[in-house]
Order: sequence, then structure tokens, then C-alpha cells
Amino acid sequence: MKVLWRGRYLDGRTAASRTAEIRLVTGGLKVVLEDGTALTWPYGEIRQSQGHYAGDPVRLERGGEPAEVLIVDDADFLSSLRAKAPRQAGRFHNPAFRRLRVWLVFYAALVTLAVSFGFYHWGIPSLARLIAQRVPVSWEKGLGESGLGVLAPPEKRLHDPRLDRAIAAITARLARTVPHCPYRFQVAVCDLPIVNALALPGGYIVVYRGLLDETRRPEELAGVLAHEMQHVLKRHTTQRIIQDSSTGLLLSALSGDATGSMAFGLQSVRALALLEYSRTEEEEADREGMKAVLAAGIDPEGMIRFFQTLQKHGKEPEFLRYVSTHPATLDRIKDLQGIVALYRTPAGKDLLQGLRVSRRAPLLPGTNWPELVKHLGRLK
Repeated sequence: MKVLWRGRYLDGRTAASRTAEIRLVTGGLKVVLEDGTALTWPYGEIRQSQGHYAGDPVRLERGGEPAEVLIVDDADFLSSLRAKAPRQAGRFHNPAFRRLRVWLVFYAALVTLAVSFGFYHWGIPSLARLIAQRVPVSWEKGLGESGLGVLAPPEKRLHDPRLDRAIAAITARLARTVPHCPYRFQVAVCDLPIVNALALPGGYIVVYRGLLDETRRPEELAGVLAHEMQHVLKRHTTQRIIQDSSTGLLLSALSGDATGSMAFGLQSVRALALLEYSRTEEEEADREGMKAVLAAGIDPEGMIRFFQTLQKHGKEPEFLRYVSTHPATLDRIKDLQGIVALYRTPAGKDLLQGLRVSRRAPLLPGTNWPELVKHLGRLK
């Protein structure tokens, strides 16, 4: 342990500093100035006011104001001081903590990154899911109206009285399976050759002409609409928009401000065409959509056959795709077939628990669906 150090002394009355020799002795510091003056600083009377961080000189003070001052540039002085006066060691900073502080900062940064990552991947989705289940339907409707104007502008919508009535009848039949349904579902047919359909908050659904061109029976379209209606009922789209949008939209959702939802919606719904649901959300829409088809008394084979036809011809619609790694459409078809098979067992009644179940009845009897869809193509 080094006991002899060099430093500077200030008497507190003048700004001048004098070179000092500092010796660590029992009971205190022995300070000898350049003119030979000797001073004794008892350890119990010394306080450290500087030198806690790397690069700082060690500054010790003694007495009242103005205090006497000793300055030592070498931080190792503190280690020797603590070793010489172990009972008073708590009065002086431990230089070893400087290295520890570096590691603590490093680990704190890692923890911050881990917490940020966890919040982004789990916290925000959980918060968005919680909020989405509690926002007013009026707020969702405002956001859905904004989205409809962007994704299916009025000049791009196809209107045919017969088709409009047919789609309205299918939608109403599916909606009747949901007790106290909070939404009034509205379907817009958009004149684009895209094999796709998508759900908007508030009960709005967009079906593209390319998808209708691929249907051969109304039961096939019913399966698609049942899938999209479940995204609305489970508020999957609302959750995704809240999760991916600005803080302003989040605050608008919390407050239920429908005007705010429309304003922020114009910015957020442009991304809806590219919005992808999670694997869990798509599986839920598949499962609950098929249950709605069964409860409505609609032939479930129509939904399955439509997906099989599209897969066979390599025209997989976007709504059948999962985000990131997704299973083949064939796997999802098998899952739907499993639900239908279970429904046909004695325990199948439990499958539709909570839904209003109707007797099996033809969907749109007397309607020539292929001719109706073909006529729609002539409206372009």
C-alpha cells in the first residue's frame, strides 16, 4: 500500500494553491507544505467532494466555510486511503465501483433493449388487443368509413340490384347467428380483378370482382364473407390498426372520438391493403367463420370447395395467407373439414354453443349464380 502522495493544498482563504506532500498515517493525513508547514487532518474530519468519476481529481475538504482543500490527481490515492483507515472507509469513494459502474451501465442497456423488444413484440399487441375490445362501435365505424373511401372509392364500386340483394341476404343470414350483433354489415364490390376480400372496422367488407368471378355458387361467397365477418366481430382489424398506427390514433381509440378516428384513419387505412393478420387471428377467423356457416344452415362444402378450386388453379386469395411463415392452404382446408366432421358427430352441437342455429335451407333458391356473376362482368 502506497502511503506517500503528492497533491495541492488550498487554505480556503486565498485562491493560491501550494504543493503538498501527503502521508497516510494512523489516525489521519500528515500534510507537509512546500514551506515546511505541517498539518494533521484526522480521518473523521475529512469529507470527499470530488473524484467519484473517472478523470476527476480527488478533492478532500476539512472544516467549515471556507474549507481547507486537498487535491490529489491520482485516483489510486482513494484505494490507499480506504485501506489505511478501514473504519472511515465509508466516507470515501471506492474506485473499484468505477469499473462496476461501466458493467452496470452495459447491463442496464441490455435490459432496456430486452424490455423494449418485449414491449414491442408482446406489450404493444397486448395493449392494442385490450383497447380494441373496448373501443366504441361508433369509433370503429368512423375508421371503417374512412378506409372504405380509400380502398373501394365510389367510382370503383359495382352496383347491380340483383347482386346487391343476394349479397345482403347472405350477410344477413350469417349475421343472424350472432346474438346481439353490434354491427350492421355492409359489403362493397370493387371493380378490380383481384382475388381478394378484406374486412374493415365497423362492419364494412370489401369484395373484389376477381374473387366473385371465381365463385360458382352463393355458398362459396358465403364462406368468404363468414371469414371476413369474424375479423370484424373479433376486432382483429381494429387491433391491427391501433397496433401499427400513431399515438394519436391510440388516444382517439381510448377516448372514443369518432372524428379523430376518421382523421387518423385516412392515414392508417392506406396500409390496410397490405395488412396481414397473425396466424392465431387467421385460424380464429377460419374456425369461427365455418361455425357461422354451419349455424346459418348453409352448406359448408361451398366454403371448402371454393378454397380447393382456388388452390387447384394457383389463385390463392390474400385472405388465405398468414403473415410470415404460413401453412399451405391445404392444411387450412383440412382444418375446416375437421370442423365439419366434428359437427356431424353426436358431440357436434357443442361446437355451435353461443350461436343462433338455423335449420339447413337452400341459400338463395332459384338464383342462377353463374349468370349473375357473368352479368356483373358486363357492368365494367
